[in-house]
Amino acid sequence: MSQAYVVGHITVKDADKWQQYQARVPATLAPWGAELVFRGQNVAVFSGQMPHTDIVVIRFADVATAEQWFRSDAYQALLPLRAQAADVVLTSYQA
Repeated sequence: MSQAYVVGHITVKDADKWQQYQARVPATLAPWGAELVFRGQNVAVFSGQMPHTDIVVIRFADVATAEQWFRSDAYQALLPLRAQAADVVLTSYQA
């Protein structure tokens, strides 16, 4: 079975709300056995264009689990806060 990664490309609009959102996400990941791999800020673009300044990578056991997490009531409840806090492009990848 292949692992899945959820990658978020982020531009923060409200730092205080973003901190609130970040503090609440781990509780939504725990029931799915997901692991926050890393969060970081862009320091250079070597090729192409990257409009977002931040990134997050989360590992899941598989694509189905990543989709279940995203659709979970716990995570969906955070979406209004996320929308106020940042512009986010959230994608999933299978490895």
